[in-house]
Order: sequence, then structure tokens, then C-alpha cells
Amino acid sequence: MKLKELKTQFLEYLEVEKQRSPKTIENYDRYLEKFLVWAKIEEPREITDDLIRNFRLYLNRFVDEKGQNLKKITQNYYIIALRCFLKYMAKRDVKTLQAEKVEIGKTPEREVDFLENAEVERILGAASGVSFKSLRDRAILELLFSAGLRVSELISIDREKLNLKSGELSVRGKGNKIRVVFISDTASRALCEYLKKREDIDPALFVRDSAGLKKFEGKKEKNKNKSDNLRLTPRSIQRIVKYYAVKAGIVKDVHPHTLRHSFATDLLMNGADIRSVQAMLGHASINTTQIYTHVTNPHLKEIHKAFHARRRGK
Repeated sequence: MKLKELKTQFLEYLEVEKQRSPKTIENYDRYLEKFLVWAKIEEPREITDDLIRNFRLYLNRFVDEKGQNLKKITQNYYIIALRCFLKYMAKRDVKTLQAEKVEIGKTPEREVDFLENAEVERILGAASGVSFKSLRDRAILELLFSAGLRVSELISIDREKLNLKSGELSVRGKGNKIRVVFISDTASRALCEYLKKREDIDPALFVRDSAGLKKFEGKKEKNKNKSDNLRLTPRSIQRIVKYYAVKAGIVKDVHPHTLRHSFATDLLMNGADIRSVQAMLGHASINTTQIYTHVTNPHLKEIHKAFHARRRGK
């Protein structure tokens, strides 16, 4: 069987049996297609150690139209996709290179940008007002920081799933995994005030502003073939966060994920154990969560001085 056909079957396997997200399948398809176009091979047996080594050199030396090299982590994504493909072919008893012979390169440790508590409060305070947009945006910011949500998780929430009395919410994260997140009292109040302003029947928790709603309702009948989705997009959330960070006078480059980082570091600095933070963030691996320990090291030093050194009278 040719590699093209095996690749198609592999992607179908990811979709049906592994239940990977459409985005993951799209990425794997892109990575493998780039490899096949570069390698100019058709047979699985043509994948060799030398071929993989040369492909890694190609990735490492690749320069895009902006004159930039591929990041190490991006290079690794290609190799991870190849390894998974090789494992799939081995499972099918297709003769090719063993996946175990393909090593994943080391990547530099990620730097984490987070906000101090005073900076978070300034951003939240910048979203004050009683208009639909102000109340909605304040609720978005509060929920992002309260629950440490990813943007994809935030925009997928439906109103009917929200239970402000319990202070808990189930969200669907990466890998289609569901986890419970917690809503603070301030986030609960912000959500309650925002929902009082809602006059539409759209199921999404966060939608376009009220002026747009009425205009939209009037056009609904004329545009039945068009999407009637009022749900905010990831790009909309990014713009909202950026707008209030600038308004609050924050000089850092603030994104929605910055609030997720701030949520995690806030928990760790206040004594939460890393396993609990891992569960609240929805990380599959503890290694992902450990990026925050570098941020909290100064705090650990203060704890060491306050408690350990005190025992010795220093």
C-alpha cells in the first residue's frame, strides 16, 4: 500500500478510534504532507534513518518568507506526527522504520508571562460600566482568571451549562476531555449582571453586543442559509483582553493565555500543590504544569527563608 493511502487511513484512525479533534487531525495532515512532498517517496519501506535525519536538517535550516526559522517546538511537532504515523503502520504490520528509532529533540524551556495581582485587578477594573459590552467583557475577564480557561473552552460554554449557585462548571478541553472548573464569587456576580442584560435566545454564554443582536434578528429571515451563530470567536476574546490591558496601562503583551498563566501562578504562590493545579488547568502531563515552578521559585525562596532558616536562628 502506498504512503498516500496509508496517510489517509491514519487520519481516519485518529478521527474515529482515537477521537482526536479536527484541529489535531488538520495539523497531522499538514505535517505529514510536508514530509511526503519533501521526501518524494511512495513506499513505507523507503522511510529510513538517513531520510529522517535529513528531514530534521531540512526543518532546522528552513527559512520562511519572513526570513524566520522554525521554532524547535514546531520542528518537534513534525517529528511527533511522523512517529505516530510509524507506530500506526507498525500496528498494521506494514514494513517501515521503527518509531522507537526516531527521537524527539529537546526544546528550550518555555518562558511564562503572568500578571501580578495588582495588574489583574487593574484590568478587571478597566472593564467597568453598565452597558451590555462592559458587563459582558467584565464577565469574560473574571471567568478567564477565575477558572484558568483556554479561549477555546471559554467560547464553547453554553448558558444552560452554567450553574452559578454551585460555583462549578464543566468544560470540554484538549483531547475532548471534560473537567470541572470553579467560579469565584466575583466572577459569579459579574456573570449574573451580564446575563441580566441578555435579550436574545442564543445558547452561547458569550455573544456579540446588544446593538448587533437586534440588527442580527432583523436579518435572520433574509439570511437563512448563513450561520446564525452569535457566539464570540477566539479572535474577539483576544481583542477584548488586549483592549482592557492597554486601557489599564499594562505595558506587558497581554493575551487571554496570560490570564490562564496568572491563574496558575496565583494558585502556586498561595500554597496549592502542583498536582491540583495540573487538574484545574486540564494538563495531560505534569511536565506541562511544571513550567510554572520556575515562576514561583522566588516565592519558594521567601518560604525557605521564613520557615527553614528560622529554625536555625538565622
